[in-house]
Amino acid sequence: MTRATLADVLQPALRDGYAVAGFVCLGWEDARAFTMAAEAEGRPVILQAGPGCRAHTPLPVLGAMFRYLADSVRVPVVLHLDHGRSVDEARAAIAEGFTSVMFDGSALPLDENIRQTAEVVALSHANGVSCEGEIGLVGYAGGASSAMTDPEEAARFAAKTGVDAMAIAVGNVHLQQAHFAGIDEAALASIARATDGKVPLVIHGGSGVPPEVRTRLARTTPICKFNIGTELRQLFGAELRKTLAAHPDEFDRLKLLAATEAPMTDLARTIIHRLT
Repeated sequence: MTRATLADVLQPALRDGYAVAGFVCLGWEDARAFTMAAEAEGRPVILQAGPGCRAHTPLPVLGAMFRYLADSVRVPVVLHLDHGRSVDEARAAIAEGFTSVMFDGSALPLDENIRQTAEVVALSHANGVSCEGEIGLVGYAGGASSAMTDPEEAARFAAKTGVDAMAIAVGNVHLQQAHFAGIDEAALASIARATDGKVPLVIHGGSGVPPEVRTRLARTTPICKFNIGTELRQLFGAELRKTLAAHPDEFDRLKLLAATEAPMTDLARTIIHRLT
């Protein structure tokens, strides 16, 4: 059995100077590709079920799928609830075998974010599960604006909640469709100093960060987890369109979707490799 908690995989990453990929999963094909990529690289991986995925597929189905995939490989696999919004969501995920939950209270006032995150941390730890929180607000490309993480607030948040990992906003943006160079490394360094470099930091919107920057930050800062979704979804769409164009009479969804797995596995392997 290789099910692991977030703390299990991020503490060694923090100690040894690398990061773990948090892959945003939307279905069986991509979740399997990500797991096989981790197995091939001999590295841990975080399978993430976000709000969109959960709206499409019931949580018990996702939990069973993630458990099966984790148990099929030899590398550590974290079963992660991404962007949970309530204690009830966290409790439901824990009941389905998730080994890690994120409580996203970033839109709340600071004190309320701390209070609710601490409640989810207590629930998680009581069940042997890890918890990720968010301080500051990571916005969306073409959508909600970001609010940069304040270092002093980050230190207070980490100390008061006891989170196992802390998502921060330092110029990163969700759903970015092209690489950019917008990470505020001075702000990142201030957050690292304020938290004594002891809290694993998380970058949401990792698709927007150039690969070489991800590598450098993984090796030289407390960033231990990059969430990657958009660039993999872009590849999935491109490969699916390529298959449809080459085989216009094909209607078997299994054959159409199967054609995406090898390219997705290859890209996921490259992403994992570059974070180590």
